[in-house]
Parts: sequence; structure tokens; C-alpha cells
Amino acid sequence: MKLILIKFGKAWMTIRKNGILKGGQRILEYLFIFLKLLFGAKKGDVLFITGGVGDSAHYRSHNVAEELKKHNFKCSVMIQDNPFLYRYANNFKVFIFQKTISTPTLQRLIDEIKKQKKEIIFETDDLIFDEKYLHQMDYWKQMDKFTKQQYEGGQGSELLKDNYVKTCTTTTTFLKNKLEQYNKKVFLVPNRICDEELKIANKLYSNLQPTTYNLKTIKIGYFSGTISHNKDFATITDTLINIMDKYKQVKLVLVGPLDIENKLNKYSDRIEQLPMVSRRKHYANIASVDINISPLEIDNEFCQAKSALKFFEAGIVGVPTVATATQSFQDAILDGRNGLVASNEKEWFEKLERLITDNEFRAKMGAEARKTVLKKYTIKNSNNKEYYNYLRKLI
Repeated sequence: MKLILIKFGKAWMTIRKNGILKGGQRILEYLFIFLKLLFGAKKGDVLFITGGVGDSAHYRSHNVAEELKKHNFKCSVMIQDNPFLYRYANNFKVFIFQKTISTPTLQRLIDEIKKQKKEIIFETDDLIFDEKYLHQMDYWKQMDKFTKQQYEGGQGSELLKDNYVKTCTTTTTFLKNKLEQYNKKVFLVPNRICDEELKIANKLYSNLQPTTYNLKTIKIGYFSGTISHNKDFATITDTLINIMDKYKQVKLVLVGPLDIENKLNKYSDRIEQLPMVSRRKHYANIASVDINISPLEIDNEFCQAKSALKFFEAGIVGVPTVATATQSFQDAILDGRNGLVASNEKEWFEKLERLITDNEFRAKMGAEARKTVLKKYTIKNSNNKEYYNYLRKLI
């Protein structure tokens, strides 16, 4: 019942943000993924148990499973709603719990795993495991009571605090340091682009014309992804106003759930707002802009925990990024070499201005970003030997 109520709450928020038509379409897409994950996990080495079907599950369960398969592990992904989940304790050697919610069914699986003395790995890509950080989520106050249930006490905290669980995986150095405070062995397993999306991105990139970087209109794109980014975007609203006042050729493309401030209303004829789309269409939207921006609240620990995902999703289609100078973005972006990072309004303005006015520089940043992504952020070129060797000892 708890899982049903949480899913009802999420569905309602999706419709409320996107409308009945677009929201309903999004829900149907998630429902299709949900049904695929409910049953049918084949016997193998590693089972990913995921609490949801969104982008987090895509990157942290499906994509990591694909990466492990490429390195000769037998993996399956299953959503925790399966009523016979406990039976799978017999079929795998390693169990990776990704943003799961504590339920009797899940606990029965955990008990079975412990009886057989098999490995449990706790996986997270943000700070929701610790309830003291929840108030830093921008949309925490907007959540309905059903959705909030999944975060009560910290999502997955019962596993993280369990002495049986010795190992964690995560996305960033910032999160790795936080998890190590629980006396766990923590492996850094970066987010990567899967092979299918790489093919889509490569095709989009190959269709770019030499004139792409010499257009009269410059589109700055912001891809919010979730409903938790209103405050992040607000950190650069004044900068964008100054940019749009000075450069009349600039347009904004805002994709995903985002409430923009009233002071941007005077530019409504130069702002295009688009709903969230499927993963396949997502890269086409990114490829349609000239500059990608990824602002974050720099003093917010929840934001510091985020990966450089926004950089590599844009970089793979040759779009340069300006991002807030968090640790993760500074690890991924060499400022002025494969993208740009900014720490304050002055730097945001200067770096956006250079990309707007210097076509050659903009093209170079996009090309260098793509080189970086191909080398470091694709499953095709993954090579996390320490983690693979650890898993091999368990199977």
C-alpha cells in the first residue's frame, strides 16, 4: 500500500506540472518501464533492485547493469514492487539496492540474502539517505504527503546503517566522502551514457552543419530534468536578464518542470518552454541549442552532491556548457578548455558573453566537450577495474 500511495503522489505531481495530456503521456511511458521491470529477471551474478523508473534508475541501475554486462557480468534489473522479490535471493550473488523504500516485501528479500551470506551493496546518487538534508531539496515543501513518505527517516537509511552492509556505490567524490562517514567501503561508479543513447547522440552530432556555430540566433538551453531546480535557475536569472538586454539575438529554451520568475516575462517572445520528453528525444532537444547552462546553488550540499551529468549529456552532441563551479563540475570541466565554470554572477555573464560573441570559441568548446565525454563518460569506454575486481571476488 505504501508504494502504491507514493506512486499515486508522483503521478499527481506529474499531471499537475505537465497537464493531463503531457503528464498522462509521461505516466504511460513510466508505466511501460515499470511493467517490464516487475518480473522476468534472469538468473545471474548481480541483481539491481530499484525503487523507481525515472532518470535515476536509468543511470544508476540500467546503465550500470549495461556497463557490468560489457565486462562479462550477468546482470538483471528489477523494481522492488515485485511481490515475490524474496525468491530472487537464490538466483544471484550480489544485490545492489538503488533508492529502495523500506517495505515488508523488501525486508523479506534482505533477510533471505543475509541467511545465504550474500553481498548487499547500497547505491545512491544524492543525499536523500540522510533526512537532515531533505529540507535543502527545492521541492520538499511542494511534495504531497504520499510522496514524502518515501523519504521519511532518509530513503534507504535502514540499509546504510545496517552493519551487514559493508559496501556502497555512488556518483561523486562529494557523496563518496559522505558515505565513508558510515564506515563503508565506497566505490565511485560514474554516470555514463549507454550504447543506445550514444548512437542517437552520434547521429545528431553528424548532422550538425558547418554553419551551426554561425547562426544569427543564439539559443541558451536549460534542461531541468526534475521539479527540484527552481532555486538553481533563480541563481542566474539576473545574469540572463542582463545577457538578453545586451544581446537581442539570444533566446532561452527551457525544458522540463520549471517556474520562472515574473521579471523574465518581458522576454516571453524570446523564451520557449518545452515539457520533459523521452530519453530519445531529450538529446535532440539538447542538440537544438547553442549553449547549455547548468546553474546550481553553490552553497547547498544537496547541489554539491550532484554529478556532472548535465555536462556530458550536452557535450556528447557538441554543445558547450557553462556550469556552476561545484566540485563535480570542476572535476569534469577544465575551464576554458572543454567548457566553462562560474562561481558568481560576474563570471556567469562573462563566460556566457564569450560563447555568444565568439563563434569559433563556442565551436571549440563543444568539440572538446565531446572528446572528453567519449573518453570518460560512455559505457563503451568504461574501465572501472577496482570495482569490477571487487565484484568478481564475490561471484
